Amino acid sequence: MASATPIGNLAECYANALAIEREAAARCEQFAEYLEDHGEQATAELFRKLARYEQQHVEELLRRTSGMPLPTLRSWEFSWLDNAPAEQVNHDFIFHLMTPHDALKIALGAEKRAQALYEQSVASSEDAEVKRLARELASEELEHIAWLEDALRKAPRPLTTEADYEALFSASSLH
Repeated sequence: MASATPIGNLAECYANALAIEREAAARCEQFAEYLEDHGEQATAELFRKLARYEQQHVEELLRRTSGMPLPTLRSWEFSWLDNAPAEQVNHDFIFHLMTPHDALKIALGAEKRAQALYEQSVASSEDAEVKRLARELASEELEHIAWLEDALRKAPRPLTTEADYEALFSASSLH
């Protein structure tokens, strides 16, 4: 999600923000549906809340940029699930294996990358308006990061190693 080149002007900053927020809204909605279908209501509700906030951000950014020509970005510059074009990633496979913990980690990583991009823009831009907007956007990402970190602390970690399964079986045999 982080840009290879720093954001140089306000139009580029808005274009990146719109792309990131649109991707986040769509992905949060997708995660919410998947988790809801798998009985993970609490995590699904968090993703629905995030999807609403991300969509509100999109609408606000569109209002601010009405009539402003924005550059076009490539999807892998801001994609949540991968750093390659979407056609090269089997998202069905990712969703088949995903747990609530995994979804939260994916979302947290995306929010942190977005926040880092905005912080990079604050540090490197010469444009006062880019700095102002990037600070605002970074602050919004920090709020989402806090929600996701809190949810991640509460989500059970998936079993991933043989030792995880052995501990589970040992614990269950004691009862």
